[in-house]
This record gives sequence, structure tokens and C-alpha cells, in this order.
Amino acid sequence: MALRQIRIQGDPVLEKSCRAITEMTPKLQTLIDDMFETMYEANGVGLAAPQVGILKRVVVIDVGDGPICMINPEIIESSGEQTGDEGCLSLPGKAGQVTRPNYVKARFLDEDMEEYEIEGTELLARCICHELEHLDGHMYTEKVVGPLHDVTYEEED
Repeated sequence: MALRQIRIQGDPVLEKSCRAITEMTPKLQTLIDDMFETMYEANGVGLAAPQVGILKRVVVIDVGDGPICMINPEIIESSGEQTGDEGCLSLPGKAGQVTRPNYVKARFLDEDMEEYEIEGTELLARCICHELEHLDGHMYTEKVVGPLHDVTYEEED
């Protein structure tokens, strides 16, 4: 595994739509492994392939309940509403108020290319919505109400 460079807002790759994945390959598996490592190293809860410069429809997520890899994901159901601070590894040190569904159900392929569905609420729902938007060239800053603000992180002992 290897750390990949996270692209920062303004990089044109973050504004492009990603291509669907048709088969699992060693190269794709390496990308997924590298994305998890990069996300964990950056203390993130989600990472989409375009954030590391790859225009493929794959995201990795871990909101504390274990790693999730989503290939060709799509939201098939959503309800409710939540508004809260949201940040992004492609805009480090900043956050803003974003309203998202409080519940989502998504369908995707897992790393064995098997179809799978997941339901999520609160942070997981927010993360799924956020990461899937990256696959279509969008960032959370398009949805922020009010100004972005600086985020400070406390160091763990």
C-alpha cells in the first residue's frame, strides 16, 4: 500500500465525472487499498477516487464502524434532514454548514463485485452523500450555507 496525494479544491480533476467500473483488477484493488491508507493517514472518514486523481466510481468510508468500499455506488432512497458542519480532505482546515438527508440507502458493488445495499443515518448518511457527489464532480462547498470557517484539530496524546 502507498499514500496517494490528495487533490485540493481548484484541481480540475475534482470537477469531472467518473467512469463506471466493470471489473475488479489488481490495479483497482491497489487503488482501493491505497485510498483506505490515505484516508486513515489524513484522519478522514471518507475518500473518493477523484480526490486522489483517479476518475473511477469508487469511494471508501469508515465512520468508526469499520471500512466500507463502494464501487459504482448510487443512492436509491433518502429521507429526513440534518444540518451540520462538514469538511473535506480536498479543502483542509475548512468546514461549513451543509444540509443533507438524515437517512440514505445506497446500492453498490463490493470488492468481490457483488451487489450490496447499505443503510445509514446521521454521519454515515452525510458521508455517503458527500463522497458520491465527488464522483460527479461536485464538492460540498456548493451546498454550504453561510461562510466557511477554519477548523482546528486537537492532537491526540
